[in-house]
Amino acid sequence: MMKLSDFSYELPQELIAQDPLENRSSSRLMLLDRKTGEIEHKIFSDVMDYLNPGDCLVINDTRVIPARLIGLKEDTQAQIEVLLLKRRRDSIWEVLVKPGKKARQGCRISFGEGLLTGEIIDVVEDGNRLIRFEYDGVFEQILDQLGEMPLPPYITHKLKDRNRYQTVYAKNDGSAAAPTAGLHFTGELLKRIEEKGVKIARVTLHVGLGTFRPVKVDNILEHHMHSEYINVTKEAADTINSARKNGGRIIAVGTTSCRTLESAADENGIVNPVSKETDIFIYPGYQFKAVDSLITNFHLPESTLLMLVSALAGREKILKAYNIAVEEKYRFFSFGDAMMIL
Repeated sequence: MMKLSDFSYELPQELIAQDPLENRSSSRLMLLDRKTGEIEHKIFSDVMDYLNPGDCLVINDTRVIPARLIGLKEDTQAQIEVLLLKRRRDSIWEVLVKPGKKARQGCRISFGEGLLTGEIIDVVEDGNRLIRFEYDGVFEQILDQLGEMPLPPYITHKLKDRNRYQTVYAKNDGSAAAPTAGLHFTGELLKRIEEKGVKIARVTLHVGLGTFRPVKVDNILEHHMHSEYINVTKEAADTINSARKNGGRIIAVGTTSCRTLESAADENGIVNPVSKETDIFIYPGYQFKAVDSLITNFHLPESTLLMLVSALAGREKILKAYNIAVEEKYRFFSFGDAMMIL
């Protein structure tokens, strides 16, 4: 049995990055050779040197929406926080509500002095709510005006520029959190990577809050992943499959791109065009079908993301690398430094 405590490590609070660096690609990059366990320390822009002509870099082009809304209950004027998780249809969203006790079915909430109103119409699994919004105009524009970026709970600083919680290639609205490994890329770095002969394929996974949800069972095999929407176009699948066929490596940027590829690949590693929900849970023992290498950030102790990187590189090698990262004072989590598993 694989226990939750098998994926624990000590992290001093001060190593949790609270702010993004001035220059995206100047963060540190730890290289981990998954065969030998050998570790090197670089700067993120050096990632160029580890990508070869013919390789395919797979990026997640999801865009974070300002999904955090603060409203008032219409009857009592009590403050309520609503976090948009997933659009169910038109004006109906699945949301997380705090405090949940005050948001029973029939509860009406007003946002932005009535610019947007919502009614709780159902309570669904995990205590999430379904809310029906009412508004005049375009929902996305109202959300841009009223919503805040839903930063992870371990980031306590206010974000000065909300674009810093988006990748430079973010395109498709729908995430409640950023695919953070992609935050290290600049437009210039991506251009240089393409000029080197590396193919870039765009896929989409809309990150839900399941990413941050702690694993609450001691036997990790009993953990249930939340489903998230993924999309792989025919163009992206063709780019990835042709790179593999010609001997190139498939390098996933982030655990989200990795989970998308593994959800879309068949047993032979051929990636198919898909548009569906995935709840794939990758932990040690998993046989990777599509991904050869991974660029990722440093993840929370006992998280499903730490389990995923342990599946790729081996649990002992990952925990050793994380302990070295702590000793070397790497910056951790969303705005932190990066690791490339080769």
